[in-house]
Amino acid sequence: MQGTIFNIQHFSIHDGPGIRTTVFFKGCNLKCAWCHNPESQSAIPELMFHEKKCIGCGACVDICERKARRIANGQLIHLSDICTNCGKCAEVCYSKALEIIGQRYTDEDVMEEVMKDAHLYNNSGGGVTFSGGEAMLQIDFLEELLKKCKAMEVSTAVDTAGNIPWEYFQRILPYTDLFLYDLKSMDCNRHQKFTGVDNGRILTNLNKLKKNSPIWVRIPCIKNVNDSDKEIEAYCRYLQHADNIQRIELIPYHSYGEHKYKMLGKSVQNFMPMDKQISQVLQKKLGHKNITTTMDTYASVFEKFQLQEDDKFNAYLDKENIGLH
Repeated sequence: MQGTIFNIQHFSIHDGPGIRTTVFFKGCNLKCAWCHNPESQSAIPELMFHEKKCIGCGACVDICERKARRIANGQLIHLSDICTNCGKCAEVCYSKALEIIGQRYTDEDVMEEVMKDAHLYNNSGGGVTFSGGEAMLQIDFLEELLKKCKAMEVSTAVDTAGNIPWEYFQRILPYTDLFLYDLKSMDCNRHQKFTGVDNGRILTNLNKLKKNSPIWVRIPCIKNVNDSDKEIEAYCRYLQHADNIQRIELIPYHSYGEHKYKMLGKSVQNFMPMDKQISQVLQKKLGHKNITTTMDTYASVFEKFQLQEDDKFNAYLDKENIGLH
């Protein structure tokens, strides 16, 4: 069985408990205006151009049968409206300035990557997280991977925006240890404005899911999107006494993904993180026993894993060229 994946991230500490491998599925049925992974939105492979790597050799121009790449006045021009994302230009790009985002993987390919970090899962209480995009849009592939993970005794989590038929949840519930569930806005009209869909099915599914599975709710904290008094009161009413919601994560908006829009030839909207005072009010009013921000995560994982004394971990950092800052 095959699916379309755009990234497999090792040593992830923001996508569930412990140290994890996060598998990013390509394709999403929301269009969040602040999305920091624009390469996740389309279900098909896309061409990404790293302009700073380009040496202007013209190999991509010569090979493009549709003439979607041209050089004019010393500048490389990409005509995205006639590009078919065939990937031939990326294959001949000497400097790797062109990259096709999104590859077909078999379930065996994914599991091979997942099991590379099995010792990290065991020592940290981690596992694998299937994210996106929206992983459940490739439900057959996702279900097969979850089954294989459970057979290998690897803890599983699924990151979802919830805009999916409830029947899909039912298919994977037996193989999923934790759901990471995004609540982007409690206001139906604002949810429609900023994501392209209303939140009716999302809230209905969450009402059902919280009776059946452990959940971490994730709230993106964005100024002038979900920071009004009305929004904060709605979050509090909905989440204060919800069954099976083990944790609430308040995730500040960041602009780290803005450069990706340019590399994909897409326009980007500018947002700002929620004011700190407002996020503190939200945190206090929610009154949940386990509320975190993303910055809390590093300390808890490092302490649990005793990283500074673990030879396997240090070897892993050297191998993957990962730095701790």
